[in-house]
Amino acid sequence: MMLEKIWQEYRSSVRAFLYSKVSNAADVDDLLQDILLKTHQNLGNIRAEESIKSWLFQIANHTIIDFYRRNGRLNELKQKVLSEDELGHDEHDVDITRQLSHCITPFIQALSQDNTELLTAIDINNESQKTYAEVRGISYSTIKSRVQKARKELRVLFEGCCRLTLDAQGNLMDYDPVGNQCQGC
Repeated sequence: MMLEKIWQEYRSSVRAFLYSKVSNAADVDDLLQDILLKTHQNLGNIRAEESIKSWLFQIANHTIIDFYRRNGRLNELKQKVLSEDELGHDEHDVDITRQLSHCITPFIQALSQDNTELLTAIDINNESQKTYAEVRGISYSTIKSRVQKARKELRVLFEGCCRLTLDAQGNLMDYDPVGNQCQGC
């Protein structure tokens, strides 16, 4: 299997995995480079394509352990220790969402007043769309359409700030800031 294909498919997941264990972005970038190098050096050792993901996450896990040992922070690592079952577990959706969560409110507030009220109630305050529609005397299908439209507008604002990487189901996998436009995030 080609290194470029592996890295294209799993880079975002590995990066998110690193963020869940290491808080400093510069350290995450360094570790990501180490993992890429180790992957390149050991690619010939992989026997079955089905095991690439777990093999890659084992490399990531060992790289994190080495990082904490090197920096004398082994106790910090013990608090974040991974079981074999957690390797390859996709926690990245939660981590990336958490990383971007402080950006949501300013972007929502940049929408029209109606859309700001709608998304604040539904996406921030977790009010159900059905309840929102009933309280305001609006049909449920109308609210569903408005929410969909407002979320599209919100996505456009996000994409003006960050380049988003989505999986086949539309879930956020990774993001990269676009220039210096994301100063508030």
